[in-house]
Amino acid sequence: MLPAARPVTSGTLFLALLLLLGLTESKQKDFYTFKVVNSRGKLVSLEKYRGSVSLVVNVASECGFTDEHYRDLQQLQRDFGPSHFNVLAFPCNQFGQQEPGSDKEIDSYVRRVYGVSFPLFSKIAVVGTGANNVYKHLAEVSGKEPDWNFWKYLVDVNGKVVDAWGPKVSVMEIRPKIAEMVRQIILKKKEEL
Repeated sequence: MLPAARPVTSGTLFLALLLLLGLTESKQKDFYTFKVVNSRGKLVSLEKYRGSVSLVVNVASECGFTDEHYRDLQQLQRDFGPSHFNVLAFPCNQFGQQEPGSDKEIDSYVRRVYGVSFPLFSKIAVVGTGANNVYKHLAEVSGKEPDWNFWKYLVDVNGKVVDAWGPKVSVMEIRPKIAEMVRQIILKKKEEL
């Protein structure tokens, strides 16, 4: 015979709610907990970048900032990546309609013209009601929402957003901060040996 069911009290419900809230807080999202689609249509977990520094950028192929930013982003990738650092590029057509091509066209163009070797993801919206969840998260935790192409978010090894800059801040101005973060990763790995 089964034991009699105990009545559910408000105290029991309150404890269950507290437990549930505690579990959700321990599973708090960081940048690396998201999944995105790459420029070739494959779903990618950003977890693969955990443990390295990431510079997340909304890019556009036909913007006045395109040439300088792509060249400097590729130089960063060449100098620091991919073991300790990655540029993570998200094409966006929301600002001035300056990224009109398909994912395949964008991928082909930036690899051919700028020799891009860093990860390029599928074209997304970065602001507004249709914004990709990754960018909603970046804007929420940094308090800074993109208002043009080439916004840059610096993310640490644990997925925490360290800072964000608009397109008028050059990649070279950010480079010393990235270099120091990469240096810390290397020193920590040396200590662990």
